[in-house]
Amino acid sequence: MEYADLNFETLKSSLKEKRGELSETHATRLHRAISWLKCAEEQSENPDLQLISLWIAFNACYAVDEGGSESLAEQFAFQRFVSKLVRHDQSQAIYACLWQTYSGPVKALIKNPYVYHGFWLAKRRDIEDESWSEQFDRSSVEALNFLSRQNVEGLLGIVLDRLFVLRNQVIHGGATYQSQINRTQVSDGVKLLGALVPTVLEIMLDTPEEDWGDIYYPVINQ
Repeated sequence: MEYADLNFETLKSSLKEKRGELSETHATRLHRAISWLKCAEEQSENPDLQLISLWIAFNACYAVDEGGSESLAEQFAFQRFVSKLVRHDQSQAIYACLWQTYSGPVKALIKNPYVYHGFWLAKRRDIEDESWSEQFDRSSVEALNFLSRQNVEGLLGIVLDRLFVLRNQVIHGGATYQSQINRTQVSDGVKLLGALVPTVLEIMLDTPEEDWGDIYYPVINQ
């Protein structure tokens, strides 16, 4: 199925059709993620809320319960999740999102220092030197090389790292609601997540045999 055909309704129907093939945990994870995709679609005129909804949908896909700190587990789960996605993406739909459809927003995020973790780390520590800039330039060149060489796992890892910084700015109150200062990165983030999240969900729907991990908050039947 093409990305343009992927939305809440098509993914909801696919989940219903494949429900018998899925474990209870996997079905719950996908149901929650698809519900937040619906929320994002309903916020099409509000990029800030759309970005938040899309990230919650994405977070529902990759967050796993490993018996420890959620924030610490998230760091380890992130890369493993990316590796699984790329391994199961036989049609290279993720690369199509990042290169064929949204190469502009991808390159814009890669070259934007305000969604680079090292930039803000230097500002918080009041570091005078510009060492973060050298690291940022290396990261940007590496990402563009990944893009040109079709290294999907490496490119997706860097893109999601940039989006994670943007997510933190918004979720943790580090940005003003509907601020004009961050409109470009919010707009780029919405375009990328809006393409990636449905694609990720389709891959996960098509691979019920994969161990996608336990969810943090299972349904408790009372």
